[in-house]
Amino acid sequence: MRFSERTNWNLEENDFARALREARTDGRELLDLTVSNPTTCGFAYASESLLAPLSDARALLYEPEPLGMVRARGAVAQYYRDAGAEVGIDRICLTTSTSEAYSFLFRLLCDPGDEVLIARPSYPLFEFLAELDDVKLVEYPLVYDPGPEQAWQVDMHALEAACTERTRAVVVVHPNNPTGNFASESERAALQALCAQRDLALIVDEVFLDYAVEGVEARSFAAAECEALTFVLSGLSKVCALPQMKVSWIVAAGPDWMVGEAMERLEVVADTFLSMNAPMQFALPQWLADRDDMQGQIRARVAANLCALDARLAGTQAERLEMQGGWTAVLRVPRHVEGVEFVAAALARDVVVQPGSFYGLPEGRVVVSLMTPAEIWTRGLELLPVD
Repeated sequence: MRFSERTNWNLEENDFARALREARTDGRELLDLTVSNPTTCGFAYASESLLAPLSDARALLYEPEPLGMVRARGAVAQYYRDAGAEVGIDRICLTTSTSEAYSFLFRLLCDPGDEVLIARPSYPLFEFLAELDDVKLVEYPLVYDPGPEQAWQVDMHALEAACTERTRAVVVVHPNNPTGNFASESERAALQALCAQRDLALIVDEVFLDYAVEGVEARSFAAAECEALTFVLSGLSKVCALPQMKVSWIVAAGPDWMVGEAMERLEVVADTFLSMNAPMQFALPQWLADRDDMQGQIRARVAANLCALDARLAGTQAERLEMQGGWTAVLRVPRHVEGVEFVAAALARDVVVQPGSFYGLPEGRVVVSLMTPAEIWTRGLELLPVD
């Protein structure tokens, strides 16, 4: 059978996945410091109020709205209003996930073989999304330089040098995953200027926007004037810690004529799939209105785990790299412990951490989830081979 080249992936287990599977098969009690699914992290969900709006009888009537129901888009507009941004509902398109939102935008902006610039390190999912839409990803570096200024910075010279005649968009994750850095005001201005000058779209993934660490101000790209065509992405997976309730969105900003044409085309893309279902759209206003409780629980967990992490690493061979928001932390660790790679040495002590290479980080970096339940976090940190 002949399959598409775009799905010709190497699906073999890597060494880490194999070792992890074997450890679990052996029945070992692992202290997983990488768990990031909020529904499995011990948070208290208000089940009755969350599930009640799904029984709205109005959802029994089929009303196909390609961009999403006005009521649901109005709730998204209110979310941005709370963040100091005025967004018209005519500039909002609902999708079932940010992955689908990326796919819609790649189809809107790119022909097969066109290029999209994306930061490295970053989340590895983008590679699969791009391949499925016949788009080529071109990386630009995030540079880590701790000091008086922001630690993680976009290498703007490298980004500009990466632009070619096939470049159609620049992707920025704000804050980035896993590094946790927000785009600074100067970076925002430079990105807008570059995209406007080169006639590129700017795609800004803000799923972790609501989770800035204490003392850091988080501002949506939708809350500022955009000289380039800009698309802001977010959704319930992070905003309400509801990854199973598949609702996300695209907000368009920029020059009116560009936004107008983009939304007309985007509506046709959305109409082709009509992926949004009615019960979720009827429930969306209540879910967004009630988001503060879950966000508060998560912020408290992240803050407590950060304190415990910093206390554990003090005076050891490891350090936490600076972060401004999100749910993950990057650690600089010894590359080897007694001749064994650090990740394997941790697993030998029944502690699971993610290799930094998964995200494009250099050797001697691992990634941990600040969502980890406190008991597992404390025990896992004690056994971490950093002394």
